[in-house]
Amino acid sequence: MSDENGRRDQPDAPPSVNGGVALEARDTEKAEPEPQVASQRLRLPVLPLRGTVVFPAVAAPIAAGRDKTMKAIDRAIAGDKLLFAAAQLDAEVEKPDPEHLYRIGTVCRIAQMQKVPGGIQMVIQGDVRAAALEYTERDGYLEVVARQMDDMDPLDPEERAFAALYKEVHERAAEVSRLRGVPKEIVDHLLGGVTTPGELADLVAFYTELEVEQKQELLETLSVEARLRSLLVHLQKQIGLLEAQEEIREQVQEELGERQREIFLREQMKAIQKELGEDIDFQETKDLRDRIEALELPEEARQEVNRELRRLERIPRESAEAQVVRTYLEIVADLPWSETTEEQLDIARAEEVLERDHYGLREVKERVLDFLAVRKLQDEARCREVSEPEAESAAAPEATDEAETDAPADEPAESEPAESEPAADEGDTEAVRGHDDDRAGETLLFVGPPGVGKTSIARSIADAMGRKYVRVSLGGARDEADIRGHRRTYVGAMAGRVIEGLKRAGTRNPVFLLDEIDKLGVSFQGDPSAALMEVLDPAQNGSFVDHYLGVPFDLSEVLFIATANVFQQIPGPLRDRMEAIEFRGYTEAEKLEIARRFLLPRQKRRNGLLQEQLEVGEDAIRSIITRYTHEAGVRNLERELGSVCRKSARKVATGAAEVAVGADDLRELLGRPKIHAAKKMEENTVGVATGMYYTPVGGDIMLVETRVLKGKEGLVLTGQLGDVMKESAQAALTFARSHANGLELTEERLRDHEIHIHVPAGAIPKEGPSAGIAMAVALVSALGDHPVRHDVAMTGEITLSGRVLPIGGVKEKVLGAARAGMSEIILPAVNEGDLDDLPDQVCDQLEFHPVETLDEALAAALVNGSLEGGALAFSAGGRDASG
Repeated sequence: MSDENGRRDQPDAPPSVNGGVALEARDTEKAEPEPQVASQRLRLPVLPLRGTVVFPAVAAPIAAGRDKTMKAIDRAIAGDKLLFAAAQLDAEVEKPDPEHLYRIGTVCRIAQMQKVPGGIQMVIQGDVRAAALEYTERDGYLEVVARQMDDMDPLDPEERAFAALYKEVHERAAEVSRLRGVPKEIVDHLLGGVTTPGELADLVAFYTELEVEQKQELLETLSVEARLRSLLVHLQKQIGLLEAQEEIREQVQEELGERQREIFLREQMKAIQKELGEDIDFQETKDLRDRIEALELPEEARQEVNRELRRLERIPRESAEAQVVRTYLEIVADLPWSETTEEQLDIARAEEVLERDHYGLREVKERVLDFLAVRKLQDEARCREVSEPEAESAAAPEATDEAETDAPADEPAESEPAESEPAADEGDTEAVRGHDDDRAGETLLFVGPPGVGKTSIARSIADAMGRKYVRVSLGGARDEADIRGHRRTYVGAMAGRVIEGLKRAGTRNPVFLLDEIDKLGVSFQGDPSAALMEVLDPAQNGSFVDHYLGVPFDLSEVLFIATANVFQQIPGPLRDRMEAIEFRGYTEAEKLEIARRFLLPRQKRRNGLLQEQLEVGEDAIRSIITRYTHEAGVRNLERELGSVCRKSARKVATGAAEVAVGADDLRELLGRPKIHAAKKMEENTVGVATGMYYTPVGGDIMLVETRVLKGKEGLVLTGQLGDVMKESAQAALTFARSHANGLELTEERLRDHEIHIHVPAGAIPKEGPSAGIAMAVALVSALGDHPVRHDVAMTGEITLSGRVLPIGGVKEKVLGAARAGMSEIILPAVNEGDLDDLPDQVCDQLEFHPVETLDEALAAALVNGSLEGGALAFSAGGRDASG
């Protein structure tokens, strides 16, 4: 047992007879003459023992490490090497006091001692029994005043009954040693050295496997005869136990051997259960077979499953292989091989569901409805193709009977040409069908920033079609087995995520959402995107083979929908198998309406508020959108509305009847604003033009500043500009130099001057071609000292000849410019059609200047610029920069 430092005052169990005898023999041979122990009282240091009892005339190895024990040993070494060894009442006590020790113990002598790391290893030799008269604590260790206790020998040691008892104990001790496997020579040497019955009783008691209480009882028994009788009872019990163990071991070894012991016992249990009518294994296998036989499996799958069923019935239930086969068959039984959900392709209802669940996303809804309409027509066409041959085959026997009846018996039936012509038509039809896969493009891909409704639109499609919905996230998947499954030869093999998803859906035609498909990884274990190509290809997924199943499974009726944030991160071959629908994000007006219709009521319910207990003003919601969130979707907007609801719920819980939240209350509820939107400049400025840019979270404006300084000729660009923006700046400078006369720029102004173009917010990287007009306007303004209108924003790519090229993201850019307070917008003429996507209220408050050339853009952007006869001209009185 361990002391408080993890060391032990004695071994975990009494030493074996073998080791104990050898040690005793060595110690007895080398021991010094024992000092005489007086029959009077003795004052000795105490050695507490845990889990064992030391008897007189027995040598016992001890490992000591507790502080009190170490000090007691030091005290004994300094004196006559005598200790009082007493067993603890409770072996778990780390610091024993007198009340934790037995009163009867053994006076021992330290025979050998050796210091080891963490304590002392020693051998103590038991001398005589002693009774503790008084325990005291002295100098950190326990000390005892003890009186020697002598054995009570029988009156006549030669009496026949006592001699027989002595001989019986001697023989039974030898038998116990034999059953334990102790060599006979060692046993004879040990027992042959005993000279008195008392020594025999003490020696056998120490080496017998008894509880501490039983050994202590033998130690406290002074009568030698009574001690031998009690010990004989314990020996007989040990012999019976050892013989039973040996008999069981021999029976099992004879019948099955060591490896089959567990199988034998379980087979016995199985036989007992069968006799009792509780054959669980047979019933489970029968139930599994009945479930599989009820499935409408393809022939190939039926053969494989039947083969595995036969294997399951042959192999033992407890083997690892049986568990693998059973798991495989249960998965096969759980799959929807023929279960389908009745589809309801009602376009009017689908439109109603989409409008009910989502606000905005007009283009996305139109694309989804178009897709559903095409599926409806395709399904109707397939139904006609199936029904027409059945009708023709049903009518064919009737026509044949009529022909045989009407034709004369001597005229042969002219059937050969009629049979050959349809064959040709059928071949032509099949040839045409071979090039026309009406299921092409059935996988939708929703691409857009987070929080714009991609996943919820997919759920609404399932609702509109009346199909089950299942979602699988592919983010971080980098093992081909995630899609195709593991082969059953591997430990812990599982089916792929596609099969697991169909198992959860319980139908073979669910709406299956493959979420985050752009975040698939690649590792040495394979490329999951390559495995997905078979899943999403309508020409192949009709016989998709999962490695775990090992048989084809038809995925042709599954409607797969994938979502992604970045279209370019999807591998090209995989993109080719999907029809992409882009989610551009919500405008501020759409976010406002979404918050009012969906987000705020939902957050009220989640926070335990009744609808009438909280009123959030439109100005407050608009302020949250513009000053506390900056995103394409509405996730952060819902979080901020949730914070407002929680703060309001606290007020209601403390007694307020209702809470009204306005824009002025947001600082108290949400803290200071987190977003500082860009605003237009206050006045017209030379060399500063307002551009527009697009991000996944929406559009905004940016300032392009240009300064012309005397010095070495060159162009300096700052503000973390990307390569495309740098090229736009260089193209603007080349345009200015090549059109210096038309721009009224002097040669001196263009030479010996350094031109510095800077785009503020230098910590943010910037890239894209649409800043070309803004850079050209700022550059021409700085070179010609022409002020730029502060309420005009511009976007468009330019060429060296001054043509303006189209760009993207017009809707988001214009909305960002309107939010910043701009009044007029310059954009490429080719993009004029994109203005139809803008809300009417935005179009009414802005004036647009579609331009085809840079001259037109300069005329609209510069204060003193105008077009005269199609050429750019400057008025002399327009150089006032104040506007």
